[in-house]
Amino acid sequence: MSDNKPLMPLATAVWLVDNTALSFPQISQFCQLHELEVQSIADGEDAYKMQGLNPIASGQLTMDEIKRCESDPRAELQLQNKKSESIQSSVKAKKYLPLSVRQERPKAIGWLIREYGKILTDTQIAKLTSSTKPTVANIRAGNQSQPIIEFRNPTDLGLCSYDDLEAVVEKGQRKAEKEQKAKDKAAKLSQTIPS
Repeated sequence: MSDNKPLMPLATAVWLVDNTALSFPQISQFCQLHELEVQSIADGEDAYKMQGLNPIASGQLTMDEIKRCESDPRAELQLQNKKSESIQSSVKAKKYLPLSVRQERPKAIGWLIREYGKILTDTQIAKLTSSTKPTVANIRAGNQSQPIIEFRNPTDLGLCSYDDLEAVVEKGQRKAEKEQKAKDKAAKLSQTIPS
């Protein structure tokens, strides 16, 4: 197994299981997960009920690469994009964002809302994109002057690192799972209390 691990391996595996005809060993090799974990995702076990991360949208895989491996079960998927690593080191060093990147920010905010809007707060999205909470709220509500027609992964724009994004999404998923469990518990309690 190489050091080249895809962004959010578990979420990527969920997407690959749901959207491709790749074999479990291929998905397991690419996402660096045990084959049994991939099998559990395919079986729809509770632990893996998370939103999948599209590795094509995040630039980690191409459709051609997926098709190549679907037609040859022995082929191994190759991670496409490690360009963000060079961006990551420069992101921490300087806070100034070039005008071209600032103009792309709404696309990154839109991408985060589209992909993780249910689990990320406006504050978390604002922090990841070096934006403000009111800006994120406006985009979420669809109140911006021009509609967003193109979405961009904030890691590709250098607004945040893969690690930052992964950490925030995992935190959001844990919180969402906790809230869901609390709701389920409350619902069960209300059913057991006689009226």
